Amino acid sequence: MTVRAAWLPPTGQTRADTRLAPLGTMAPEAELTSRDGVIAGGTPLAASGVGPMQVQISTGRAIVQGTTAQGAYPVTVTAPETLTVADGDPQYGRVDSVVLRVRDGQYDTSGQAAATVEIVQGTPAAAPTAPPLPPAALRLWDITVPAGTSAGVGGLDVRRALADRRRYTSAYGGIIPRGWGLSFAGAYDGQYRDTGTGLERWSASAAAWQPYPADSGWQPLALADGYGNPGHGMPAAWRRIGSLVMLRGRIGPTRSEATIAHGATILTLPATARPADGREFAWASPRDLTGSGPSLCRVEITPTGTLRTYEIWSPPQWISLDSVTYTTD
Repeated sequence: MTVRAAWLPPTGQTRADTRLAPLGTMAPEAELTSRDGVIAGGTPLAASGVGPMQVQISTGRAIVQGTTAQGAYPVTVTAPETLTVADGDPQYGRVDSVVLRVRDGQYDTSGQAAATVEIVQGTPAAAPTAPPLPPAALRLWDITVPAGTSAGVGGLDVRRALADRRRYTSAYGGIIPRGWGLSFAGAYDGQYRDTGTGLERWSASAAAWQPYPADSGWQPLALADGYGNPGHGMPAAWRRIGSLVMLRGRIGPTRSEATIAHGATILTLPATARPADGREFAWASPRDLTGSGPSLCRVEITPTGTLRTYEIWSPPQWISLDSVTYTTD
């Protein structure tokens, strides 16, 4: 057989079956159930057209979850499987699904102990949807079958007909690869998944996936009285990614008589954005407050989050926070 499931046949499981099947503790979904899905590596269980009304599913491995009492079945497809799609309905289109399915006579009425790759046919409709799955089945691909489609009129346009529905799973503690759909909950605090552009961590307390490292996004900074964003510079803001804090923006006096003087407190950073041991940087600009010459000053951020000036040689027109970065630990 080319589709094998370990720990399914009452007798006859070979050593090769055991070696090929994905064994071990997989990513959980609940206390006694596992996240079903395809095992990543190469292009597992890929679909391609091999005839006017035929689709071929390539080799690969997967986990198929049955009921809680059944447990999860490790399944492997060791040679390509060719499936024939039924002709289209004369009036309406439909959506069929290619599934990896386990039949276990100890838990269903099939009287079998077998794993198969097969097509679950959808219902023709004016706005067709994918069919519901039978028990112990993993959806791999959807196939849109337009009305009147058959081999006699050219068959399926596979490029348009196939929709990838493979979702992925991993071993316990592993990062779940990006697959079809991200609208699933995590199973435990600290679980990770790949979104395709970065990582997310499941927070049990928030019941949500959160970016990892945690990213605050750009947050506005509340400036002390008398200070604002002069000219057309970027408003002052902070962002924290993990333990790294970045600042940006331009700060200057908002009143004509005000100056950026020695020891002036310009703002106070929120507690989550404060450097553990303080931070200092130099700021030089081509024009001082009077516009007659260059300016040079030093700025410090205290461990309590106060951003203030010191060692001013000539009061600047404004101070830039661009490129100021530090860590909170």
